[in-house]
This record gives sequence, C-alpha cells and structure tokens, in this order.
Amino acid sequence: MTAIPDLRTATTASPDLLRSVFRRHAAGVAVITARGAGPVGFTATSLTSVSAEPPVISFGIGLGASSWPAVSEAEHIGVHILGEHQQDLAATFAKSGADRFGEPTRWYDGPEGVPVLDGVLAWMVCRVIARVPAGDHRLVLAEAVVGDHAGTGRPLVYHQGRFSSLRD
Repeated sequence: MTAIPDLRTATTASPDLLRSVFRRHAAGVAVITARGAGPVGFTATSLTSVSAEPPVISFGIGLGASSWPAVSEAEHIGVHILGEHQQDLAATFAKSGADRFGEPTRWYDGPEGVPVLDGVLAWMVCRVIARVPAGDHRLVLAEAVVGDHAGTGRPLVYHQGRFSSLRD
C-alpha cells in the first residue's frame, strides 16, 4: 500500500524548501577542475551522466562561485569521483577562499592542461559543449575525451549536509 502524502505540511516552493528536500537526497561527490590563470576547482554533488553515446556529463555551478570565471571560458574541464577516504579533499574544494591546490592536495597537469587530482576513484577530462542558464547557476554539459577508472575504494557521498560513506 502506498503512503499518502500529508498535504497539511506542504510548503510553497522556495530556496529553503529545495535545500531541505535535497538534504534527503544522497549524492556522489565529485571535484570539477579547470585551468584559468591558474588551476581552479570546486566540490560538486550535481554531477550527472547525461548520455552514453556520445559520453556526455553535466554539472551545475553558481555564477558567484570563485571557479565560475575559469569554467565559463574553459574548453576542457576535469571530473574527479572522490572516495570515502577523501572527505578532507572534498571539504577543501568546498571551502571558499581555500588554497585548493596547495599542500596536501596532490595533482598534476593532465590532458589538455586540465588539473587532474591524484588518488581519486576515477577521473575524466571532458570538452565543454554547452553552458545553459539555470537561475543563479549554469548547467555545464561536457563530452568525455579521456579518463581513468582504475582507482580503488568506496565512493564518498553527501547526505544531510555532510560527507559520508556507504554502509553495507
């Protein structure tokens, strides 16, 4: 039997409602990187596989994000899937004003000059194919060019406003 929603507790759509609803939605954690005047990057939980043929992904980025100017101009971006052992890395790339590429972050210049993080579960360098206006964000669509899925471990997830790991 299906539970009937209690419409007495329903509220009008707002930014707070959206945040509250999505706190209940577990999401994988990724770091998106790009090359501007220097390396830039941010933690993303909005990463989505869009198409297998061709291999296209999407993610959202706020127009006020410090990485937006570089992402808005970049021809290629890096997508990194984080493992449960990388909560500190996720927090560093989520923190405003942090030196994201300083110690202890391990990274190198990858294909197309994109910063690639070391020790992640998987990574891809993708060619940006569109930046779609979406309110105070842009939805970025990008086609995978090259990558590696050889990392080991379990994925890092974001749920109820914090980084966590999967349980068996």
